[in-house]
Amino acid sequence: MKCSLEWLNTYLDQSIEADEAMRLLDDQGFPIEDELSFDVEVTSNRGDCLSHIGVARELAAGSGRSLKLPDLEVKASAGAPVVGDLTNVANEAPDLCPVYTARVIRGVKVGPSPQWMVDRLEAIGLRSVNNVVDVTNFVLHETGQPLHAFDMDKLAGGRIIVRRAKQGEKFIAIDNTSHELRSDMLVIADEECPVAVAGVMGGLESEVGDDTVNVLLESAEFIPLSVRTTSRRLKLSSDSSYRFERGIDPRGVELASRRAANLILELAGGELADGVVRVGVDEPSPTQITMRIARCRSLLGYEITADRMAELLNALQLDAKADESAGTISCTVPSWRGDLKREVDLIEEIARMNGLDTIEVQDRISIKAQSPGPRAVARQLMGQVLVAHGYHETITFSFLAPKLGKPFIPAGGGALMIGDERRKAEPMLRPSLIPSLLQCRKSNQDVGNEAVKLFEVASTWYRKEGNIVETRRLGVMADAPDAQQAVREIRGVFEHVIGQLAGDVDIAVESIEVPNCQAAASVSAGGKSLGWYGVASAECQKLFDLQTPVIFGEMDSEALLAMYPPKRTVTPLSRFPGIERDLSVIVAEDIAWQQIQQLIESTSPQYMETLNFITTYRGKPIEKGAKSVSFRMTFRNPDATLRHEEVDPQVNAVVEILKREVNAELRA
Repeated sequence: MKCSLEWLNTYLDQSIEADEAMRLLDDQGFPIEDELSFDVEVTSNRGDCLSHIGVARELAAGSGRSLKLPDLEVKASAGAPVVGDLTNVANEAPDLCPVYTARVIRGVKVGPSPQWMVDRLEAIGLRSVNNVVDVTNFVLHETGQPLHAFDMDKLAGGRIIVRRAKQGEKFIAIDNTSHELRSDMLVIADEECPVAVAGVMGGLESEVGDDTVNVLLESAEFIPLSVRTTSRRLKLSSDSSYRFERGIDPRGVELASRRAANLILELAGGELADGVVRVGVDEPSPTQITMRIARCRSLLGYEITADRMAELLNALQLDAKADESAGTISCTVPSWRGDLKREVDLIEEIARMNGLDTIEVQDRISIKAQSPGPRAVARQLMGQVLVAHGYHETITFSFLAPKLGKPFIPAGGGALMIGDERRKAEPMLRPSLIPSLLQCRKSNQDVGNEAVKLFEVASTWYRKEGNIVETRRLGVMADAPDAQQAVREIRGVFEHVIGQLAGDVDIAVESIEVPNCQAAASVSAGGKSLGWYGVASAECQKLFDLQTPVIFGEMDSEALLAMYPPKRTVTPLSRFPGIERDLSVIVAEDIAWQQIQQLIESTSPQYMETLNFITTYRGKPIEKGAKSVSFRMTFRNPDATLRHEEVDPQVNAVVEILKREVNAELRA
C-alpha cells in the first residue's frame, strides 16, 4: 500500500521521520517495498493496515506516540428531512452483504477539490476527479473502508436494492468497460438495473458528475469470497475490491460514512438528511481472548514479565489486563483486528512488538523419534497389499469434465461445480475416483501399456440436500479381458485388504446393480458396508474410449483404516487328517454362488471346516441357460480321525437342499 508520510503524520501527536518510520514498520512485519514511494507491504490477514490510520496505529504502537483520529461526529443540517423519507434500501442477499448503509446529501455543488486534497491523493498515485468522488477515495485510503457515491437523481425509484445479478444481465463500469453478469454475483441495483457491482466498481450511468446535485453515499460490508470471485471472473479490480477481499472493520462501516459525509459537506456544501438507512446485522461486540502467561513464555523461548506483555498488547489498543494469580492476561480485541482470534495470535503480537530479533537463534534442531501411528501404519499396509497384487498407485487431479463425472454421482446427489475460470473444461469436483482412474487408463492405452492395474486413495465430493459431502475413498481399476477371472481377482484383492487391516472378520459379498457396470457386487465386513466393485459396462468403456474391458471398485478408506489393528483368532493345528469333497452342480444361469453358499451353510454340516468356490463352467454338454458350479468342502474332526461314512450324510444333505431350493442337478 502506498502511503504519504506527511499524511501519516496528521494522525500522530508527534511527527515521525521517514527513516524511523521505515525501521519501525520493518521491525513490526511491514517492510517497505519501495522507499521512494513509501510502499508498505501488508500481509493478507492485516486488512486494517490498508489505510493511513492503520499504518499510523502501528507507528504509534511501536514508537510510544499517540494516535489522533479525525472528528467523526456528524450532524444533520437544520430543518433537513429524515433520510428514510428520501430513500430506502432492500437487502435481498444478506448472506453476501451483512450490512448496507446509505446517507443522503442534497444540493451539493460538484467541482474541483481543494489543493490539500489533491496533494494527498496525488502523493499516493491517485488522480483527482471532483470534490465528491475525491472524498470517497480519500476516506478509503484514510480508514480502509471503501465507499461509493451515487448520483441519486439517476437511481430509478431513488432507492437501492442489494441483490444477486440476473444471469446475462449487462453492466457498464465507470471505467467504461462492458460486462455480462452471472447469477452468483452481487450487485447494487435501483428499480431497473444494476448501478454497481458490489464491492468492486460503480456503474457509469449513476456516477457523480458535474451536474450532480443530490448524492446517495454508500458504506457497506461485503463477504470477501463473493467480492474476490466476482472480481476475478469479470477481470475487474479496484482499491475497494482489494480491501473487501481481505476483510474490513465491521464497525468502520458507520464511522467511515460519517467521515465522508462531513467532508462532502465541507468541500461540496449541501444539506445532510437526518439519520442513516441501515439494513443488516448490528455492530459486533468486542471479542475477548485470554492468554496464559506461561504458555507465552514457553512459545517465545525466553523470559518476559507479565507487565511487559500487557504493555506491548496495550500499545496495540487491546486493553490487556494481567491476572498474576490466575497466570493469565485478558484482552479485548477491537473490531479492526479481525486476525486476532486465538491465544497464539496474542503471543505472536507480543513477539512481533518485542522484537523478533530477541528470540534466540538455535543452531541445532531437536527431533524426537516416534513410531508411526496406527493410521499411518494401516495406510502403508493397505498400499503394500495392493502393490503385492500388481497395482500401481496413482495421483490424479480432483477435477473432471461434467460428462465424465456426472454418471458417477451417488443416487440422490448432485454435482459440485467450481467457478474458477482457469478450469473451464473441468469445473466439476470428482464424485468418485473411478473416472479419474479410467482417464489414467486411457492415457496408458494411448502409449501402448497393457495389463494395467491402478489404485488411488483420495477425496471425493458431491452435493446432497444442499450440503457438500466429502469422503476419502480407495479406488481400484484393472484390465479385465476375462470378466469372470477379473471378478474373482478383485474380490480376492478386496478380501485381502480387509483381512490385513481388520483380521478375522466376516466378509459378505452380495450382487447389486451399480450404474456404469454390467455386473457388480457390494462388499461389507463385520456388518459394515465398505464399498463395491463391478465390470465396466459397454457404455462406460465407450465414454472413456477404452479398447480393453476393465473392472473397478471403491471402498471407504476411512472405514477401512478404522478397523486397524487386526484382531485374529489363533487355534492349534489339528493332529488329525481332513476329508475333502469336491462337488459340481448344474444350476440355472441366474443362480449366484452366494446363494449356493448360503444354502450349504444353512444345513450346518457337521465337521465342515471350510467351503471354497472352485470354478464355473459353461458349454457342452451343459445346456444353454445353465452352468456348472464346482466347490470344495473340507471336513475335519479335531478330536479324532474322521471316517468317510461320517461325512457322507453331510454331503447328501447339501445335495438335497440344493436340489430342492435351486433345482440343482449333481454333475457326474
